[in-house]
Amino acid sequence: MRNVMPKSTEFEAVNGFPREAVTLANWRTRPYSFWSFRNVAEMVRSARIKTADATSLPKLVDNPDLLGRPAAAGLRHSIADLLGHSQVDSFLLSRQGRIVCEWHAKGIDRTDPHLIFSIAKSITALVAGMLEDQGILDPSAPIGELVPETRNSAFADATVQHLLDMRVSLDFDESYLSEEDYARYRRAMSWNPPSGKDEAMLSFLCSLRKASGPHGTDHWYLSPNSDLLGIVLERVSGERFTDLCSRLLWQPLGASADAYVTVDPQGAPRTAGGISCRPHDLLALGQMLINGGTVNGNRIVSQRWIDDMQKNGDSEAWARGTQADFLKTGRYRNNWYQVGGGSNAYLAAGIHGQFLYCDPATDTVIACTSSQSEPQNDALDQGLLAMFTQLSAGD
Repeated sequence: MRNVMPKSTEFEAVNGFPREAVTLANWRTRPYSFWSFRNVAEMVRSARIKTADATSLPKLVDNPDLLGRPAAAGLRHSIADLLGHSQVDSFLLSRQGRIVCEWHAKGIDRTDPHLIFSIAKSITALVAGMLEDQGILDPSAPIGELVPETRNSAFADATVQHLLDMRVSLDFDESYLSEEDYARYRRAMSWNPPSGKDEAMLSFLCSLRKASGPHGTDHWYLSPNSDLLGIVLERVSGERFTDLCSRLLWQPLGASADAYVTVDPQGAPRTAGGISCRPHDLLALGQMLINGGTVNGNRIVSQRWIDDMQKNGDSEAWARGTQADFLKTGRYRNNWYQVGGGSNAYLAAGIHGQFLYCDPATDTVIACTSSQSEPQNDALDQGLLAMFTQLSAGD
């Protein structure tokens, strides 16, 4: 009998590899991440964050004149060249609530949800702020009282605000390529292949120990804080995070499509980095904040929370912390970054090149999703931030 070579599938023709080549061991690496970051629910069990009514996206706004401009002072690349060089998948820019530029890499379907990594932390903080305004969540409450299982862990005497500001004293290594702490963490969230001795998320979090210093000192960016925040929100509200986020944020926002969040085997949400959504809905979230927390005159987020996020980050704690090189004059409050240095701009950011940049001074919002090869690339991040700064200034 003659051997017959299998025909190439349409998937392989589009993506350059067969679907079976993408596994839990490689889905966050190129070339596979270009597809998997838009199809996370096929890789990791996920729960829906429902919108009220799915809607069609607005007509694509092509802006070749803007895309052909220099990306920023001192950069040789045009904006389009920088987006391609930085392995950006989708880029949207709006001014005064109107999209003025939309760009997608070749092969991107603009209707796809995209994994936004640590922008999930910022979304979770918005939900926390709404529960605080309702009197359901006390930011000064000790975690050990809200989640009793943590009473023998580093989190026992940390407060909710410590989680939100990344000022928990925690003996943990936030090294994304580590084969030790972070690999164990990713197995607990079901993002890595199982080893046979894996914990669920809460068990992993409860095993973490306190570092030598007290809580509330320097800014130490550690993702387990935000996964525990999601569990705290579920405990104080009695609702699953997906239902909370849908009811309080995604439906009132008028999101065009459902979002998704990855969950562990027990259903705990990966609120530190597991949310996927359409870039257009990310842009709408930023515009809602620029509009003082409202959509079409309906309040979603309080002005109190927005003022707190913008004004109350500790610049000295930031300067002594682990991310000072990311924003030289920055601050961090309620899981959002403040640019500082005379600017009122603020942003949410995630590894592999995810950004939501908001500048209230010029009513500019930028949403950027990417599938960069490396989890962190300082040169690419700084190039994109310089471009965002110039674009938000209207130059």
